[in-house]
Amino acid sequence: MLPPSSYFYMMGNFGLQILVIVISFLQSLGRITMAVAVDVSQFESITMAPPDPILGVSEAFRADTHEMKLNLGVGAYRTEELQPYVLGVVKKAENLMLERGEFKEYLPIEGLAAFNKATAELLLGADNPIIKQQRIATVQGLSGTGSLRLAAALIERYFPGAKVLISSPTWGNHKNIFNDARVPWSEYRYYDPKTVGLDFDGMISDIKAAPEGSFILLHGCAHNPTGIDPTPEQWEAIADVIQEKNHIPFFDVAYQGFASGSLDADASSVRLFAARGMELLVAQSYSKNLGLYAERIGAINVVCSSADAAARVKSQLKRIARPMYSNPPVHGARIVANVVGDPALFSEWKEEMELMAGRIKSVRQKLYDSICAKDKSGKDWSYILKQIGMFSFTGLNRAQSDNMTDKWHVYMTKDGRISLAGLSAAKCEYLADAIIDSFYNVS
Repeated sequence: MLPPSSYFYMMGNFGLQILVIVISFLQSLGRITMAVAVDVSQFESITMAPPDPILGVSEAFRADTHEMKLNLGVGAYRTEELQPYVLGVVKKAENLMLERGEFKEYLPIEGLAAFNKATAELLLGADNPIIKQQRIATVQGLSGTGSLRLAAALIERYFPGAKVLISSPTWGNHKNIFNDARVPWSEYRYYDPKTVGLDFDGMISDIKAAPEGSFILLHGCAHNPTGIDPTPEQWEAIADVIQEKNHIPFFDVAYQGFASGSLDADASSVRLFAARGMELLVAQSYSKNLGLYAERIGAINVVCSSADAAARVKSQLKRIARPMYSNPPVHGARIVANVVGDPALFSEWKEEMELMAGRIKSVRQKLYDSICAKDKSGKDWSYILKQIGMFSFTGLNRAQSDNMTDKWHVYMTKDGRISLAGLSAAKCEYLADAIIDSFYNVS
């Protein structure tokens, strides 16, 4: 026997009209309620992802109402008033774009030609023979992260089975990038907790022990998260062992000009390797040194032994980028090209970088002075001054870092890293009290 609704169906549109009238009548009498069937989601197997360890710090900070709270988690520059900062030279470069009526058409897959020229010259030096010989393949990427991801895809495709060695510790996203690209990685020793310094012997030993032809990921300057960089002599020794093992150096350069205040000084490690005739990869970012965090502007550079090799590498980087994001955004690229291409703006940029780097150096010194004035134990805190860039590795463990947040309202990553870019001179003594309390009273 067919259900009643089937008879209405067989009667066509007229039957459906009668059915609607009947349902409406019964609803008006309160004799029927409409139920909505809920099917099991096709995405039921997808689990909730854990919160980002760095961005989660900012969310907790915003929810805190304490007047002395400090956000030392995210690596973004702040003024002495702890406010975001847009460089004056960036505003001028954007005004130039408005005056010229720049178009918004698609860029080529490899990006803006003027940007690619400028970024390679900033990295290696404008008169570097590598550039004149066209031995560098440069492709504009989505800041440092996107540029690293392009390189990881290149490694996975053309160096199957090759391993990437990354420092222990390293920037948290490095592992994610290589995992997603299905590139195997392992760690080399870098940080020595006993000295809160560089474990140079361990680093050299691990690079020597790596399979020949491995990619060695190096931080060009201002190592994240430790702020600990090799000395010039140590860089020479690192280059020696990489050459001996036929490894391929892979630099992540996120802070050129922002670490020391000098574009040339901060690129010295990369230029040392390039001058030896080594083939290498270099990812660049303009988030920090130009404050273009939201513009996602960077580049992947591959220095090759010949112009022919560079042309082939560039063609494959473009091939990888095309299905990934098609082509990069133009706004940030034009800002960089305008700043570097105009002598007056370029000079002004270098002055602003020196000011930003100088403010961070100043609060680093004041924090050290405040800790030393308050701590009468004789402990050597000089490692704070030996570190460089926006980060300082305090040497605090997870429990001590939790105390910094729970008791002192100082928000930081759980590995003991603090961003000095988020510290003001006015709060250095408060931070010193928090560090001393956490170090001595929490195990």
